[in-house]
Amino acid sequence: MTEMTDGVLHTLFRTEQGGHEQVVLCQDRATGLKAVIALHSTALGPALGGTRFHAYASDEEAVQDALNLARGMSYKNALAGLDHGGGKAVIIGDPDILKSDELLLAYGRFVESLGGRYVTACDVGTYVADMDVVARETRWATGRSPENGGAGDSSVLTAFGVFQGMRASAQHLWGDPTLRGRRIGVAGVGKVGHHLVEHLLEDGAEVVITDVREESVRRILDKHAEDRHAGKVTAVAGTDALIRVPGLDIYAPCALGGALSDESVAVLTAKVVCGAANNQLAHPGVEKDLADRGILYAPDYVVNAGGVIQVADELHGFDFDRCKAKATQIFDTTLAIFARAKSDGIPPAAAADRIAEQRMSEARAARGV
Repeated sequence: MTEMTDGVLHTLFRTEQGGHEQVVLCQDRATGLKAVIALHSTALGPALGGTRFHAYASDEEAVQDALNLARGMSYKNALAGLDHGGGKAVIIGDPDILKSDELLLAYGRFVESLGGRYVTACDVGTYVADMDVVARETRWATGRSPENGGAGDSSVLTAFGVFQGMRASAQHLWGDPTLRGRRIGVAGVGKVGHHLVEHLLEDGAEVVITDVREESVRRILDKHAEDRHAGKVTAVAGTDALIRVPGLDIYAPCALGGALSDESVAVLTAKVVCGAANNQLAHPGVEKDLADRGILYAPDYVVNAGGVIQVADELHGFDFDRCKAKATQIFDTTLAIFARAKSDGIPPAAAADRIAEQRMSEARAARGV
């Protein structure tokens, strides 16, 4: 991206973008790499966030996504109690076509050039094997395989954290953290979603699933044939059908962002929204729509923090039990957010923002920034 269009410049410098500290536009013509690395805040420490590999419709869309995701990571890391700020990177292009070791190595050199201000990891379109390649050019790549000094797949703890958020939601709304007998819809049963389904079935929930990939749905139905025959796990065709399922207690968006729009909230049958997807609110104001309909929203960046807890721990010598114990605290954090929302008379998303902003503000003040 050696040349920036007016649209990219406008996206970068709009004041409402949240005061990002740094945005790096990366290009390597030899490998076809075009990437954006956005650092929202380093108040709490080096910015930490994954690398998304996606075929964006435009450079402007890619920049906007990086900015939004980086800001979300600042809030996520703050509420997870990590000594990290927020950052995110996006690589522009279809990973099935463009991805190569040479491209990932070139990307790793850009990450290394930031001198540790940004620590990367996996995200949509990137995997443990990719981080192993990136790590050949930078010290600041986490989410690597155990064979290469890493912790491996972070989706296990991401799903565990979402499960804790659901338990907290049940405790807040129904007075009991168990999900036994609850009907839960999971949209997206890939990396994280299929682990979440395991927790839910083990806890006695009834699960309804959907995914754009038929093989992901089939994997769960085949694995849980007995539960399927007992009606404990069923599938529907598409998210639009899922959110309209009668008697749904909890809706778990676990795919891409923007799942909660004016249209979807208007027809949503669930009493709780708690899922792994990032940036679930399609635009500001949706959180109020949820509250007006009496739907409890567990902020996505709070409940899906298990993965980032894992990759942050990797920098200090990974210990799964230590990470799981920290991810278990998502239960208490979620309850604290619901309590703050009630006391302040605001939606949970706004309450979570206030708590995160307070921690970042205190960190900046302590450093004299």
